[in-house]
Amino acid sequence: MPPDTGATGGLRERKKAKTRATIQHEALRLFRQQGYEATTVEQIAEVVEISPSTFFRYFRAKEDLVLTDDYDPLILEALRAQPDALGPVQAVRGALRAVFGGLGQEELADIRGRAELALAVPELRAGMLDQSAQIVRQVTDLAAERAGLPADGFAVYTVAGAILGVVMAAEMYWVEHPESHLVRLLDDALAHLEAGLPL
Repeated sequence: MPPDTGATGGLRERKKAKTRATIQHEALRLFRQQGYEATTVEQIAEVVEISPSTFFRYFRAKEDLVLTDDYDPLILEALRAQPDALGPVQAVRGALRAVFGGLGQEELADIRGRAELALAVPELRAGMLDQSAQIVRQVTDLAAERAGLPADGFAVYTVAGAILGVVMAAEMYWVEHPESHLVRLLDDALAHLEAGLPL
């Protein structure tokens, strides 16, 4: 294999990721300006200066602009990298800090915009529920692996559900309170879960 093949592959992947992020960012801008329902794939493609067929190479459908991002794989990777000695909640806290701690204002604004749309548009809420079930499954598998337990154990499932529940609650609070800080809210929510959710 030529020595520059890996570098070329890496450059290609970075360009694809940049294009994908640009499509999503511009789509969110159009959604804010004219509404989710009124915005078409053709309009998004025109703004980004790509063809509709190119759009569909990056996103299967318009709703994926809101419901998908590149953060979930990064969070799962960061979760796998957490020290074995950490419990599942502590490991998720570390993973979320690692992934979201370095985000800029534009990236956070896009995350907020997507969250607002997912809560406001009925068809997106349904997709978000399906996505949440998948995330619970992924967190369950990882928590079971870390604890050396079977992935179909009820206790592992409930821990994963509790983690996702407080994370979602923190995100919803963040959407409703723009002055708050996402990373701090996520960390506080998980710390509260670790403490047994006292009121």
